[in-house]
Amino acid sequence: MAGHSKWANIQHRKNRQDAKRGSLWTKIIREVTVAARDGGPDPDMNPRLRLALDKARLGNVPKDKLTNAIQRGAGKLEGASYEEIRYEGYGIGGAAVMIDCMTDNRTRTVAEVRHALTKHGGNLGTDGSVAFNFKHCGQFLFAPGASEDKVMEAALEAGAEDVVANEDGTVEVICAPADFEAVRAGLEQAGLKPEVAEVTMKALSETVLTGDDADRMQKLLDALDDLDDVQQVYTTAAIEEQAGG
Repeated sequence: MAGHSKWANIQHRKNRQDAKRGSLWTKIIREVTVAARDGGPDPDMNPRLRLALDKARLGNVPKDKLTNAIQRGAGKLEGASYEEIRYEGYGIGGAAVMIDCMTDNRTRTVAEVRHALTKHGGNLGTDGSVAFNFKHCGQFLFAPGASEDKVMEAALEAGAEDVVANEDGTVEVICAPADFEAVRAGLEQAGLKPEVAEVTMKALSETVLTGDDADRMQKLLDALDDLDDVQQVYTTAAIEEQAGG
């Protein structure tokens, strides 16, 4: 496992999201709209919508914007119609990249994704070219210093598949997507608050990148993240912090 990659990468992502709040709001609102469209407007009956609304609360998205997004998704308000598309590709050092998009213009989106990859030393792959490198799962990540025993006891009792202590001191809980809500509730009841709680595509193996390669890969990931139509970027790249960084 890469030494400091998990915690450093999470912090980098959070800092970028704070710096790009307007863009983050746009992505969350799209997610809320599509979740309401696909699973109904009631968060109690729609786990995906519930998760999107949790993200919205953390991102301080205004309530009226969320209400409108839910109504648009439910067909009660006019608005753009989004489709979900996943692109697969490669970054620096052959690291796999999976890019989840929501778009009202597929032609524009694929062109933008391809351009961002190519410009930064990557390339777009075909469907299925890298998907086998990832596992669809629920993931909870606790900050360094969390009690591994306490997390393990609460998580396994709630139905988690695995609890992993990483070299950087973080503790990671993995569960089936269908068990995400139950595991989250179990952790909350035990008074445990994860830094990250999401249904994600977890890399099954890591491509460790250091030095110049790490910098180039981070730029590639940031360029993808900056695209309005990109909702989420997953990668097998483990970007190492520089010594003393």
